[in-house]
Amino acid sequence: MSKRRTQSKDSARTLRIAQNPDETKARALAKAALRPSVRGAVTVREFSKSYGDIELTALVDELAAQAKAVNDGDLARAEAMLAVQAHTLDALFNHLLLRAKAAEVLPQFEAFMRYALRAQNQCRATLETLAAVKNPAPVAIVRQANIAHGPQQVNNAAAIGGVRGERARENLQTAPNELLERTDGERLDGSAAQDAVGSDPRLAPVGAIDGTANGGR
Repeated sequence: MSKRRTQSKDSARTLRIAQNPDETKARALAKAALRPSVRGAVTVREFSKSYGDIELTALVDELAAQAKAVNDGDLARAEAMLAVQAHTLDALFNHLLLRAKAAEVLPQFEAFMRYALRAQNQCRATLETLAAVKNPAPVAIVRQANIAHGPQQVNNAAAIGGVRGERARENLQTAPNELLERTDGERLDGSAAQDAVGSDPRLAPVGAIDGTANGGR
């Protein structure tokens, strides 16, 4: 009887691994050890002794199925898990409050209150996560804005298809040049007719100065 129980325990702890024909046994074991479902199953099994000796392979298969459901967009199990965890943390919060009330010395009271508030904070964070899963935030799509403090040329002609794109590209390239030709040409044309400006009037001659007669000055 004991031998059968031993074999049953060994089979429960044994993980059956599928090996592909083109890979070695070591490679198959390495891939299995890195699978999230395998690593999670080992941890869950160690913390679930009160449920009996759970078969490891069955636990791996169930975790893999739950992960696939999430990948397919089914979050019902995740939402249920968060809701249950929030209730559990709330129960822990109230339990620690009662322990704090029954404390007879201040250090015990402070310790129980500190852990109670930690449980309350984790419960709040869990509920916020559940709300985010149920009602994800909308994604805002912002159009590009071209802003500059000075002259700027933005060529968006490539975004317009067909003949309109070619015409827009030509207008962006030729319009500034035509404006310069019309204004600068008129300003720089030296052959344009202008009004004549009169010459300076002739000045009257200055009288002769006698140096001897004006020496006392």
